Amino acid sequence: MVGVTTGRTNTGLRIRRPPRAECVLDGHPPAARTRQDGGLRRQVVGIHPYSFICPRFSQDWMALNRPRSKRSDPAMTTALETTPLTCRRSEDGIVSVELSSPDRPLVILDRDLLSRLEATMGAIHETAASGGLNGFLLRSACSKVFVAGADLREIDALDDEALLDYLAEGSRVLGLISSLPCPTVALIDGAALGGGLEIALHCDALICTRTSPSGKPYPIGLPECSLGLLPGWGGTQMLPARIDPTTALGMIIQGKPAMSNDLPAGLVEATVETPGELEDAASAWVSGHLDSTRDDAHPRCLEEKHPGVIQGAVDRLRSEGGSSQESIAVLDAVETGLQNDWAAAVAREQQHLVNLRNSESTRARLEAFFQKQGS
Repeated sequence: MVGVTTGRTNTGLRIRRPPRAECVLDGHPPAARTRQDGGLRRQVVGIHPYSFICPRFSQDWMALNRPRSKRSDPAMTTALETTPLTCRRSEDGIVSVELSSPDRPLVILDRDLLSRLEATMGAIHETAASGGLNGFLLRSACSKVFVAGADLREIDALDDEALLDYLAEGSRVLGLISSLPCPTVALIDGAALGGGLEIALHCDALICTRTSPSGKPYPIGLPECSLGLLPGWGGTQMLPARIDPTTALGMIIQGKPAMSNDLPAGLVEATVETPGELEDAASAWVSGHLDSTRDDAHPRCLEEKHPGVIQGAVDRLRSEGGSSQESIAVLDAVETGLQNDWAAAVAREQQHLVNLRNSESTRARLEAFFQKQGS
């Protein structure tokens, strides 16, 4: 939850994925596959199988097969235009939201942003209740990052009880994304760290650029353990549900993000070359999943993986000497998710985070982090 590519697997949808010069989907050849995807059952093919022969054909086909809905209701559109976060609804019924931190150089997931996100999501849920929502896109207003992470100073200023309340409130707000009754996509073209990745993982799909607008790869991951903490908004449950569990738990325990040009398989649904291609790729993904039904209000988590696979990864990491306080906490949170449910696992994560931040080792790392930021 803290911080300053790759298609979804095992998802319950049947998708044909031809390789395209302008949009590489997972690096996989065209193939039909069945997946279980974030509680969404998918049936519709989103990309024409002949697109690998003629990219222009693919572009035209996707344009013709964008989601269709009734034209925008003026009252509905006005409600979305007055939300605290920039929000727009297309003629196709796809709503886009831009995350922003107006008084900061980067987008940071703090109490203010959570409050504005909650109000914005309230208007979007009202739109959904009226039948005016076919898809949801989440992106950043910042050209440097998607979300750089949570505000560590804000978090550290809270006492234990207040911090638990804050983490629980954050979980509730992020749940407003995962509970939307439509396909949801996070559009990433800059660093997504800690809470920034966790908010993205509350979407059904992630689509990212291979590099930032500056042409450099950027980090995507959960670096909390590098500070003696652990994710607090479901990261230990969501990341292993999308990628190889041993790889996911290794990334979390080491606190080492992946880079956008070399992402583990399953983390993102597609990669594109430029930010300008993100929305078209996301809209095409949404159009391929319009016949979805949602089974759960929570995001993709360990419930969707075979428990033996997850437990095997936990046992392997324990045998390799995962004895630091933060690694013990991460593995315990994962096992809680295996033995119980999403809510119990996230509550366990959050209790561990509060306990860890008071330890001598974590205090030393946090103070060094704050001093470095202040210099």
